[in-house]
Amino acid sequence: MLTIGQLAATAGVTVRTVRHYHHVGLLPEPRRDASGYRRYSAQAAVDLIRIRTLADAGVPLARIDALLHARPAEFAEAIDDIDAELRRKIDQLDENRRRIAELAHGERLVLLPEVVAVLDRMREVGISERRVRLERDAWILMQALDPQLVPQRIGEKSAALGDPETRRLLLACDRAVDWEPDDPRLGPLIDDLDAWEIEHAQEGGGGSEGDPAGYLTLVSSRIRESSPAWRRIIDALAHRAEQRRSSPSRPSLSPSSLSRPSLNRAAPR
Repeated sequence: MLTIGQLAATAGVTVRTVRHYHHVGLLPEPRRDASGYRRYSAQAAVDLIRIRTLADAGVPLARIDALLHARPAEFAEAIDDIDAELRRKIDQLDENRRRIAELAHGERLVLLPEVVAVLDRMREVGISERRVRLERDAWILMQALDPQLVPQRIGEKSAALGDPETRRLLLACDRAVDWEPDDPRLGPLIDDLDAWEIEHAQEGGGGSEGDPAGYLTLVSSRIRESSPAWRRIIDALAHRAEQRRSSPSRPSLSPSSLSRPSLNRAAPR
């Protein structure tokens, strides 16, 4: 007869594990003998080794008891079921590992390759990583709220990055990120952006549809939160655009352009 310590050593487990198997009902707990000790038989040792072997193979504890008492055909069928479940888990773990590996590439996890190419192009022309991250967030919002616009905006943004004047303004806005909102350099920059906005007022689509998904409003809000200087630029451009829209004698912007001030051209609009 074996003590609990000897039983555990025979099966290569700890005493705590034996007591856990008692607790969950896998291994019967013998009565104490006259001296107050629990004594285990050789059958208990065999049962414990079988339990440990099944558990080490990945069989859930909840299924081990049935396997211990199953007939050969039932045992084989149950093992096949457990094996199939383990294969499903392995496939899921492989998929999780693939997605975790993609995290090393940042935006590649959630954005289309064509969008990632736009972000890489922004880096190539010298736009800061801080601004590229805002751009990335804008694309994420678009994909979630207005996905049908994504292909059109990819083309528009690629064309914009190929235009020297647009690149100049994007880089100027990028440099202004840490300026104070009363910095005198903002006035000329706002004038340049406003002139650009008037020239491109009819580009980029949207028409009278405005911002039905709320995407552009969120993008503008995200940019405004990022820099007091950018907030001043957006507010000034929106004010000027509203003045033009309400004055028949001045060029008018479409409603969708009003929600896309020129600073937002660094986002996918």
